[in-house]
Amino acid sequence: MALIVQKYGGTSVANIEKIRNVAARIVETKEAGNDVVVVLSAMAGETDRLIQLAQSASDTPVEREFDALISTGEQVTVTLLAMILNKMGYKATSFLGYQFKILTDKSHTKARIIGIDTQKPMDALKKGHIVVAAGFQGVDNEGNITTLGRGGSDTSAVAIAAALKADYCEIFTDVDGVYTTDPNIYDKARKLKKITYEEMLELASAGAKVLQQRSVELAKIYEVPVYVRSSFTNDGGTLVTKEDKDMEKETVSGVTYDRDQAKITVVHVPDKPGIAARLFTPLSDQNIVVDMIIQNASVDAYTDLTFTVPRKDIRQCQAILEKVSEEIGAEAIQFDENISKVSIVGVGMKSHAGVASRMFAALASEGINILMISTSEIKISCVVESKYTELAVRVLHDAFGLEHKG
Repeated sequence: MALIVQKYGGTSVANIEKIRNVAARIVETKEAGNDVVVVLSAMAGETDRLIQLAQSASDTPVEREFDALISTGEQVTVTLLAMILNKMGYKATSFLGYQFKILTDKSHTKARIIGIDTQKPMDALKKGHIVVAAGFQGVDNEGNITTLGRGGSDTSAVAIAAALKADYCEIFTDVDGVYTTDPNIYDKARKLKKITYEEMLELASAGAKVLQQRSVELAKIYEVPVYVRSSFTNDGGTLVTKEDKDMEKETVSGVTYDRDQAKITVVHVPDKPGIAARLFTPLSDQNIVVDMIIQNASVDAYTDLTFTVPRKDIRQCQAILEKVSEEIGAEAIQFDENISKVSIVGVGMKSHAGVASRMFAALASEGINILMISTSEIKISCVVESKYTELAVRVLHDAFGLEHKG
């Protein structure tokens, strides 16, 4: 007997019929002699509908009330699934975030999990119940409902699996695994049988939408094996796990892209200590994530600072930086939203030379100009004009022979 945590996303529970299909899959796992904890998202589109309702009520809704509203989508799906399972003759109990209890900090709309009280779900499991938990939500120490941000149900599932010491966590979604690149833009994309936590983390941070980044971080910290599988087929998925020696044989495991980036250049900045902090601290204070940063060589005690931020934050950045640039004596601020970040990822980069030059040569062969470069131990990212995104992905996929490996 194993303890298995299964997470089903919004497309998997989009209507009653699909929830019944999920119930049938859960029953198969239960009948195989396993204890099962199920984590659900809201129905596809429901959270967006609730957000629109909130915004129609107020341009700037109070975040406490906003979280209380948008968390109701998961309440619907977990109770419906529990009802269906009970009707099928299987004891099932639903738990909302505060009932489970998933304790978070007070950061509404982007809360982080502090701890999980496993007493109630463990009691239910001991009685033979299937536990059905609401993803995406928790409760702070004052009893206020909080939400974990977009993709938060993945984080809920992995955190619950870690707290319960589950044998593994299955993430069921509308794709059947992790691919070498997005199969929607390149038909040569190949499904990976397994991938390391580090590679998945880099892919998630670089734009891959398969798993939420925070969920991968937790899986890595607590060494929770995670299977990414389709909820619509019985095909084998991709195992996200610890690195082994075989994984280093492959130089590059995947190519990903992120269109949701914008480039900002602060022109003619005084080149002296403290200036960078003056620029980036106000952005950090507003939880704006700065990704790639380049500082040009100093000329006459002045330099240019270029960096990328999520495209959705560009207007907020503009308001903040116009004030700061005036204070520090910068000449101008330039904004460019017509960019994309294209990245290659692979643990094999640690032991193979010449990966960067191969990437740059492949892009140059197609006349794709590189605007910015960023590297880590297992990732190289290039900013290019957005019109070249798909071409860059295909070129790099071919350059590293990802269609034929595995």
